Amino acid sequence: MKKKVVAIMLTAVTAASMAMAGCGSSSKDADSTSNTGSAEATSTPAGEKDAEPTEDAEAPAEDLSGSITAAGSSALKPLADDAANMFMDKYPDVAITVDAGGSGEGLKQVSDGTVNIGNSDVEASEKLDETAAAELVDHQVCVITMAPIVNQDVYEAGVTDLSKEELISIFTGETTNWSEVGGPDEDIILVTRPSSSGTRATFQKYALDGNEEASNASMETDDSGVLLQNVQSTKGAIGYLALSYLVDDPEGVATVSIDGVEPTLENTYNGTYPVWTFEHMYTKGEPDEVTKAFLDYIMSDEYGAQMETLGYGVSSKMTTTEH
Repeated sequence: MKKKVVAIMLTAVTAASMAMAGCGSSSKDADSTSNTGSAEATSTPAGEKDAEPTEDAEAPAEDLSGSITAAGSSALKPLADDAANMFMDKYPDVAITVDAGGSGEGLKQVSDGTVNIGNSDVEASEKLDETAAAELVDHQVCVITMAPIVNQDVYEAGVTDLSKEELISIFTGETTNWSEVGGPDEDIILVTRPSSSGTRATFQKYALDGNEEASNASMETDDSGVLLQNVQSTKGAIGYLALSYLVDDPEGVATVSIDGVEPTLENTYNGTYPVWTFEHMYTKGEPDEVTKAFLDYIMSDEYGAQMETLGYGVSSKMTTTEH
């Protein structure tokens, strides 16, 4: 019987815990190393004062209208899409478009002013120069967990857990056959991501201890949906995804534990699973009215109860901010 890909929800989530505050807060990085802004709005860069955390969505005017464009992290896209749909139901005169493209692309676009919001798995300073990063305002919206996944045949042949050392050896191209880590006599097929990918940067930092990931040009994509399909359809394949792409327990793949710890929200919250990061929605300077209302909504109590059902973590539930 196929193992359930991942236990996303906590086993003892109560109605009260599901109604906790939204997953993050808006802040201007004091070192000017992260933050982004509105593409269409003519907002000015943020001042030095930190923005107040958003406990509840502010009540914008009932006739709120306008358009918002966002691009960037494919890992954050399911949440951005869901929040956008709920917000547009609430405010029918608002139009929101969300594209992927990778964290680096989202940061570049918001910095250039071609989108209102740049979605990113990493801080702006990791992808932009100091001057460009200093113009951006960081809205930390939630916690995201990245999980290694393998084709079902690899899992069923015995590869259910990998040590960090084994994971590093596989993704750097040193280990090339699953039999070397207790699996079948089958070639390891890496499904990789481009250097612009924030998911790649997070996985490289926290799962591979900074070691450079080998490239497989024939199966390189920063579209998480495509990556999932590639691992599903390729025997011997391994890749990694945000939990948000695994909530429906997709057929043909299984998650792999790292050093005996399963990639779940519970293990992320308690600090035992290491591959996670805060998700950022950057604006260039302070956002315009409609963009601010949307960001406030995502970080509100009203929407916070929805996040865990989508596989994202609520920042206030983290017992540690260190890896």
